[in-house]
Amino acid sequence: MVFTSTIFLGIFLPLLFALYFLANKAARPYVLLVFSLFFYAWGEPSAFVVMVALMVVNYVLGLIIAKTASRGKLAQLVLMLGFVIDLGALVGYKYLGFIVENLLPVVKLCGGTLSVPKIALPIGISFYVFQILSYLVDVYRREVAAQRNPAKFMLYVGFFPQLIAGPIVRYQTIAADIENREANFDNIVAGVRRFGIGLAKKVLIADTMASIADIVFDAPVKSIPCAYAWLGAIAYTLQIYFDFSGYSDMAIGLGRVFNFRFLENFDHPYAACSVQEFWRRWHISLSSWFRDYLYIPLGGNRKGAIRTYLNMFTVFFLCGLWHGAAWNFVVWGVYHGVGLVVERAGLKNLIARLPRPLANLYLMLFVIVGWVFFRAPDLSYAVGYLGNMFGGAEAAFTSFVPAFDFAVLNWFLLMIAGVIASYPVFDKLVARVPEAVRLVSAAVLFVVVYMVAMTGAYSPFIYFRF
Repeated sequence: MVFTSTIFLGIFLPLLFALYFLANKAARPYVLLVFSLFFYAWGEPSAFVVMVALMVVNYVLGLIIAKTASRGKLAQLVLMLGFVIDLGALVGYKYLGFIVENLLPVVKLCGGTLSVPKIALPIGISFYVFQILSYLVDVYRREVAAQRNPAKFMLYVGFFPQLIAGPIVRYQTIAADIENREANFDNIVAGVRRFGIGLAKKVLIADTMASIADIVFDAPVKSIPCAYAWLGAIAYTLQIYFDFSGYSDMAIGLGRVFNFRFLENFDHPYAACSVQEFWRRWHISLSSWFRDYLYIPLGGNRKGAIRTYLNMFTVFFLCGLWHGAAWNFVVWGVYHGVGLVVERAGLKNLIARLPRPLANLYLMLFVIVGWVFFRAPDLSYAVGYLGNMFGGAEAAFTSFVPAFDFAVLNWFLLMIAGVIASYPVFDKLVARVPEAVRLVSAAVLFVVVYMVAMTGAYSPFIYFRF
């Protein structure tokens, strides 16, 4: 079930609101849990079993870690067991086929045979496994008390707004919210408004940009002229931002309706002027997770320049792999890791001397090139596509034109609107509008987008596959 589907908008959400706000405070966590589990089980019963099994195991492990925290070695062993189980599930479901596929040449060279397993990836497993791991580590560090109510622990892991595409929520940031089931009118209004903004990002901008990007990236790579290669890359750059930030807005908004305050996941990343700044603004919950649970434990920047560069490279290699079991995702992660290392080695000093528009242009060129690796079906396609962008394609320019319907002017108008809305200047302009006008505009926008989503075909969010 997805946020833009008819079943979610027309049945699931209204029914949840009605039952939740009619229930007393003691019953509300259980209403949320039942609906969250139903939300996840709707399309994938087998994946539901995997998630519930991990919930139960990690609930018990969290209690054991809390009880044995004073006996360091035992708590450490239990924590390691949790890592083995959780990462084992993630690797088994997400990466086993990729690993076997890459071992095939070696096995064949040795005269053996090996079949590549076809394993269905449980949706959202990368997100909820990272949430569980952060919980276990924080309990081990005594930064948070273990949750003793199994239903409330399951609600933390499986709360439907952010379950399948983030943001990655840490238990310590919402521990108090889980206990607070008061209905707050201001939070409801703010949450619905935020949900509407996210829905508009997805339905109006992301899905429109997808129409452009899909036409280009679905074409044979040798047939794509230079100008169209750039058009497709820019369209995808806007699509992935408005798709993912739109989902985060909807998750944050729905959380707010039910009195949960999730941390922000995006802060105008395309306004950044360096790769380092970009990662402070893009998918903040993931970048901060890697920083706090991998980069700093590896030594961070405390053990000399070479070790710092190696730590950064390791983090972004794994960041790329986290996004998908394919070499193009690995290359995308390494590409960003190399960019960070080069900046730290001295390029950041040169960037700092540039006027901000030029520094931003540098960053956007870097990011757009990276998104080609992310969107391409495989690594060889990405390399050919980038060759078209920077070297031109042999195909005649006119051979690609019929694929586009230039009568649809809203494609290009929305592309311009998307570029403007990617920068803080848009928020500053909106902030100058009187609050009453903003409220009315938000209400109208919500109704219009809600109707569009209800009557149109929906497309899944990009990050669902991770």
